[in-house]
Amino acid sequence: MKKYFLIVAVMVAATANAQTWTKNYDYVDDNTTGLAKVVKAHKIGFVDVKGKLVVPLLYNEAFQFSEGYSALRLGSKWGFVDSTGSVAIPFIYDEAFSFNDGLAKVVANGKAGFINNSGKVIIPLKYAMAGKFSFGLIPVCNDKARWGYIDRSGKEVIGFVFSYADSFKEGFSSVMKDDKWLIIDKNGNQLKD
Repeated sequence: MKKYFLIVAVMVAATANAQTWTKNYDYVDDNTTGLAKVVKAHKIGFVDVKGKLVVPLLYNEAFQFSEGYSALRLGSKWGFVDSTGSVAIPFIYDEAFSFNDGLAKVVANGKAGFINNSGKVIIPLKYAMAGKFSFGLIPVCNDKARWGYIDRSGKEVIGFVFSYADSFKEGFSSVMKDDKWLIIDKNGNQLKD
């Protein structure tokens, strides 16, 4: 019985001690990737599981880490840091989003495209809008406000015939054509209204 109380006392003390660092911040997000987003005086950074600051409190906005990188805004520009806090991709974009299947959507001068984790442009920044990469395809909108799908190399796979196209989920996507919502497969075949 004494052993049980000793174990409980040690666990309570460890838990209480582990949480004291959270009081140093105005906000602490869940630690889902080994790093948790923290906010202090409207600046964002990331801490490890022990509360050690890994990404300094410099940033105005930030996404959670995905595939080892976080998209962050510094002033008016977005870039990426790695899990050590080092700048991996310079802060040159008007918008940036989390990595997904090795690609991250970025926007500059009103045009969207995709980069890899070394910052190389894989899909040129030429689209009015772009969705999320899934099931090998990305919904993108051209300058004529028509949506279609490209693959990860930028090749058109499903033509620009929709007034809206969503990302694929479970191999199917919702699209709007002629003011009607449709479900299509990855080949662009209509399944149902």
